[in-house]
This record gives sequence, C-alpha cells and structure tokens, in this order.
Amino acid sequence: MIDLAAALMHMRAMSHPPSLTPPLVNYSPPTEPYLEVLYEDAHFVIINKPSGLLSVPGKAEEHWDCLDYRARQHFGDTRIVHRLDMDTSGIMVLARTDDCHRNLGRQFEKRKVEKSYVARVWGAMAEDRGTVDLPLICDWPNRPKQMVSFEHGKKAVTDWQVIDRDAVSTLVRLFPHTGRSHQLRVHMLSLGHVIMGDRFYAQGEALDAADRLMLHAETLRFIHPDKGEWMDFISPCPFG
Repeated sequence: MIDLAAALMHMRAMSHPPSLTPPLVNYSPPTEPYLEVLYEDAHFVIINKPSGLLSVPGKAEEHWDCLDYRARQHFGDTRIVHRLDMDTSGIMVLARTDDCHRNLGRQFEKRKVEKSYVARVWGAMAEDRGTVDLPLICDWPNRPKQMVSFEHGKKAVTDWQVIDRDAVSTLVRLFPHTGRSHQLRVHMLSLGHVIMGDRFYAQGEALDAADRLMLHAETLRFIHPDKGEWMDFISPCPFG
C-alpha cells in the first residue's frame, strides 16, 4: 500500500524547491500538421492537439496562435468546449452550433464525458493500479501550479493503471473523474512519480529525460448531442 503521509511530504518538497519556477517559454507552436482533424460532422469536430500549442489565446500578444484560432480559421464556426494544457497533447472536441456547445458543456459539467490519458512517469511504480483522491487548490504564489489542500481544495479523483515499466519509468493510463487544473500532474506527483518532462513539477533527471511533457489525452467518449448515441474517439499516444 502507498504511504499517503510520506507521499504528501514528498509532494510538498517537490512543489516548492528554490529553483523550480519554470523559465519563460519561447512560444513557438508546432505547425506540421497545422490542424489534425480526426472527425467532423455538422455538430462538432474532433481535433488532435499537439504538445506546445495553446488551446485558447494567451494573455501575451504573441500567444494568439492556438487550437481555437486554427479551428475557426479552417471551419469558421467552431467553439471551444474544454481545454488541454499547452504542454499536453491529445484529443479535443469543439462545437459547431450553439445547441451542441450547450449540450457538450452540460455533459462535461455533469461528468458524463469519459476521458483517459497516457503518461510516462519517473520511477517504477510498485503497484499495478490505484486511485488518488486528493483535493486541489491553486498554489497562488506559484501559479499556475496547483497543490493539495484538504481544507480549501476542490474534490479531485483520478484512477490509474500501469501499462508498462522499464528500469527508470512507468507508462500509466489515467482516468480522471474530475477536471481540475493540473490534476493529473499533481496526483502523480503525490504518489512520488512525477510526469516526465513536466516543467512545473519535475526536477533533474525526471525533467531532462523528455523533451516534452509526457502526457497525452488518448480517448474521449460522450453522447452525440443530436443523435443521442455514444461516440468514441481515440488519438493514439505518440510516445511509448
């Protein structure tokens, strides 16, 4: 069994090292492919977002290029329903009508949408599966980082399952039941296995071992807003 107290002490130590504040990012989003469309119909589109591309425009003037902009440029009528962090790759759904946007928004809000992610974390995980149930709150002095707070945090739950292990890392599939900011990053960190390449939470070898955040949104499942039937989509993980 995982020693929760020890894991939380490890996470606190990892969350506030003196040199962990990430450097300013030179925003240079990938352009090949410019927009990878996995599915489209009259109601929504499914797009595979690459790591390094914002989901929506950032505050800085140079952060105008994003998935939202590229999709609007191509389709003319899309609207963001949910987001992925800039460093996270994977599957996203964008609505094409107001009715679809409202419907999908309700499905996300009521947690009817089913999602799974793949991550490569540092270290060999001892167990094969488990659940992390730790409430999260913004670490305001170090935002956008998040941290565990039993007193003020919002409920956050993640199931995880080992796919494969090697000498220094573990490939895991993650099933978030909530959608908190940095939820998967902090929950894996709480287990003592930070996601490799994570510029916010990883250090040393765990940071240097990958040239990107090793986190990918692989599957998405929801009810079609018009047909009323379940739709399943997959974006195969680009790393092993």
